[in-house]
Amino acid sequence: MTPRKDDMRLATTLRRFELDTRPIHPETRRALDRRWAELPEHAKTPSQLLGRSAVGCEGTHGVFPKCNLTCSPCYHSADANKVRIDGDHTVDNVTRQMDYLRAVRGPRAHAQLIGGEVSLLSAEDHARSLLAMRAVGREPMSMTHGDFDYDYLLDVVLDEDGKPRFDKVSFAAHFDSLMRGRRGAVRPRGEAELNPFREKFARMFVDLKRDHGVSSYLAHNMTVTPSNVAEVEQVTRDVLEMPFDMMSFQPAAFIGDDRRWREDFGEVTIDAVWEKIEAGAGQKLPWQATQFGDPRCNRSTVGVRVGKTFAPVLDPEDPKDIAARDRFLSHFGGMIFGGIPRHVLAVKVVRALASHPGDIPPLIGLMSRVLRRAGGLRKVVSAARRGKVSFKTFVIHNFMDAEQVAPAWKLMQEGVTADDPLLRETQERLGACMYAMAHPEDGRLVPACVQHSVLDPKENEELRRILPLPTVRPGATVTARPSGLTAVRETGTRTA
Repeated sequence: MTPRKDDMRLATTLRRFELDTRPIHPETRRALDRRWAELPEHAKTPSQLLGRSAVGCEGTHGVFPKCNLTCSPCYHSADANKVRIDGDHTVDNVTRQMDYLRAVRGPRAHAQLIGGEVSLLSAEDHARSLLAMRAVGREPMSMTHGDFDYDYLLDVVLDEDGKPRFDKVSFAAHFDSLMRGRRGAVRPRGEAELNPFREKFARMFVDLKRDHGVSSYLAHNMTVTPSNVAEVEQVTRDVLEMPFDMMSFQPAAFIGDDRRWREDFGEVTIDAVWEKIEAGAGQKLPWQATQFGDPRCNRSTVGVRVGKTFAPVLDPEDPKDIAARDRFLSHFGGMIFGGIPRHVLAVKVVRALASHPGDIPPLIGLMSRVLRRAGGLRKVVSAARRGKVSFKTFVIHNFMDAEQVAPAWKLMQEGVTADDPLLRETQERLGACMYAMAHPEDGRLVPACVQHSVLDPKENEELRRILPLPTVRPGATVTARPSGLTAVRETGTRTA
């Protein structure tokens, strides 16, 4: 290679390194600015993270609608279980949707591999989907009911040579007594009956770390209706003792298959559920310091749990905490920490702090206040030695009824602000939605409530046509891998 080519290669490498180690990537900055500009005015508050620190979460759709449990309520359309699981269809559509999200939302975001039940994909197709998401800077989370075995998890995480494909995986497991068909708990009579299954699921990932060095992030999801809202307190108390990183609760909404609407979901409010979570945690859980989207839709707090004490990272009543928050959002909002080589991340952090050295004392002060809320250094060190220190996140996602979403969305597409107060509120919440799904075929991003309320039924009708369920030949025997982890296949001899 000539000296000139050597110089060109070095210059290219240096330019790439300079770009990779910038505190905030230029594409991220453009995506954040666009997201902020799109927000309705009522959502542009000092606590808002969309457009300042994150573009929001993303999810797949139409990639594997089928599920092997029945839930009341169920957010999938009535046709969802009439669509065949097809790995190539899944991977192709995941790739197209993620490519579009990469183009319009920047180089990094959290994305959910969601549809029906993800473990109905073969392990190889599940892994291929995760790799496709990671290839365009998405941090994928597999959404599951958790009713699969350790061998399946290993098949997803390890390649054919038994080596890890991933250094970390994220799963969100949905457990509640409204679900029917789980092995060993076909019709649970209460939430406590599911605790052994919650523990077994979480334990698989502890074993994965021990056996293969692959770390994980685990979320626990629970749908809340009048029939189980009284149990939220005990579920919170129980799951806090399990190795889940996030506890997410979703008050039920009238979305999806109306054959499974059995109760008056309007009785369960976001405030009522949050009070139950606080009772289970044994303390107040302040959430007002940060906001994702509209507070009528989402509520969350993150902190460190030391023994039985939860110390929130931000106290909305402490002016110093709020000042530190504002500094971080102004100077470091949009800085990417996940999925980056350590040496690159180290340079990013040094460059960021060098640009704003005045932020170091407030950030140190914030850490000291979190430590004090946790009980002090001695308590934290003692708890850490016993394995009793962990970061926890509490979340509520409050979805909307299809009866309001459909007309509100139609008016929004026409550029019309609704006169009806309820529809106008729905439009405000849709405009501030933090959870988007991609439609590259027509260049749209749509809120999840719109996807489930308006688009899923038509989408699944079409999927029934292109992915029909298999027809069993006369004389054939239908078999499936134990626990239904792979698609149904036919065996036997064709009859005349």
